[in-house]
Amino acid sequence: MDVPAIKITVLGSGTSSGVPTIGCTCEVCRSTDPRDKRLRPSILIQYGGNNVVVDTSPDFRAQVLRAGIQKLDAILYTHGHADHILGLDDVRPFNYRQKACMPIFATQETLDIIHRVFKYAFDSEPTQSSVPKLDLWILDGSPFVLFGLEFIPIRLCHGQGTVLGFRFGRAAYLTDHSEIPDEGREKLRDLDVLFLDALRHRPHPTHTTVEQAVRLVDEIKPNRAYFTHMCHDLSHERTEAALPPHIRLSYDGLEIEVA
Repeated sequence: MDVPAIKITVLGSGTSSGVPTIGCTCEVCRSTDPRDKRLRPSILIQYGGNNVVVDTSPDFRAQVLRAGIQKLDAILYTHGHADHILGLDDVRPFNYRQKACMPIFATQETLDIIHRVFKYAFDSEPTQSSVPKLDLWILDGSPFVLFGLEFIPIRLCHGQGTVLGFRFGRAAYLTDHSEIPDEGREKLRDLDVLFLDALRHRPHPTHTTVEQAVRLVDEIKPNRAYFTHMCHDLSHERTEAALPPHIRLSYDGLEIEVA
């Protein structure tokens, strides 16, 4: 399959609390560096005139407005945690403009969570209010083709839970992981761009540290790696200065062309 040109825009590079974190007066939360302002994690994938978003964070509306997204063709979900799904209601303007349901792709477990959280979107009773109109697709781990581009789900460990990462062309987006099983690593060969969770320097039971993420990059050997899902422990300038040139910190608004 021919792979179309792919552009990735980072919509959010922060952890579940975002940066600045409410009530915090640490150096990073008070930073004037715009790269230290991190909304909750999400990316936009653009190819062949199509726009696909991975996760709808609680900041989804602000992210869409900032990125100037006029059309949205599908949403992929990594898992059902609040910082990855709570912006789903804001697909309604796309429903109006496109006069169509929004295709969403997720595991059955994540779709079950979405059903519970957004119960009103699935009720059969008439309503005087608008609700998100969704077209649900279950991901079972098998590769699937979306608008001419193959997406390969990659199962990741998130503490004791399981989440999905996605490979598409020579790029892969992995967030909220504490471990990448061997089977997943085999699917990450010959990458141009790799996004990895790198929460902070101190160990965390459900996330990868900066040091662990650097070791993963050394093992997987992408041309370029970008760390994401970062908390307020990490100053963009200082953290990036200590990394090798092919490893950078992502930041909100970063745009990357995939080779």
